[in-house]
Amino acid sequence: MTPQAVLTELLDRIAASHGAPVLISADELADWPAEAVTALQSQGVITRARPAASTVCPGCERECAMPVHTLPGAGRAPGAFIVCDKRSDINRVAVPLDRLEQWQASGDSVADLLAELLGLQRPGRDSASSDRWEIGLLKGARHSSHVVMRAENGLTLELAGHTVALADVLALADGAFNVDGRALTRLVDQPVAGAGDVESATQRRDRLRKRVQTLKAKGIRAFLKTVAEEEGISVSRLKQLLKDETEPAKPNPGW
Repeated sequence: MTPQAVLTELLDRIAASHGAPVLISADELADWPAEAVTALQSQGVITRARPAASTVCPGCERECAMPVHTLPGAGRAPGAFIVCDKRSDINRVAVPLDRLEQWQASGDSVADLLAELLGLQRPGRDSASSDRWEIGLLKGARHSSHVVMRAENGLTLELAGHTVALADVLALADGAFNVDGRALTRLVDQPVAGAGDVESATQRRDRLRKRVQTLKAKGIRAFLKTVAEEEGISVSRLKQLLKDETEPAKPNPGW
């Protein structure tokens, strides 16, 4: 199995789960190329999850899926075992703890990776289970576009009215991730009129307000400057966008 095949399979599983975390067992991880595992771990695409609550029993050739019991021992490492109820000649079967190790990946972990590779600032993390993730604002030579990842028949990227399969622009080789930024910026500079991830003025204002409130809650003092840089606009333009359209104009002293 090649590193790229591992990446493609993982992306497909995340798409199928609509962004909810997918679990990778220790046995499965052991079958993946070491360089792929190291890259996935170091970039935070996969992170440790809670140990498995069940596993295949190693007690006999039947290989039953059984719940695991873990008992901490005083002054020694905890032990794990399965209680066999299938055969009379087998009772308690010890299970190595490393067999219970699990890792997880999610749509958010992939979105974070893309934002880092493209040098973008994500406007905010999405819910744990979602089929849409904001990656950030990508600037081309002539235009700019928001990049959105979706989980529809696989993970895709939407930008400037174009849709591209994520596996076509994201690669894992020689122990490192690479994204085809040139291909994406070319799409940004060739926008499709009337298509793409359309955002109304009201939706944009609401999104910007939510982002500002999030930064203020985190105690970030330069929240307006931060959001303006994320959007690729000036602070004064951001203030205009945040202003309620229904807000009455201030009276002119000369009237």
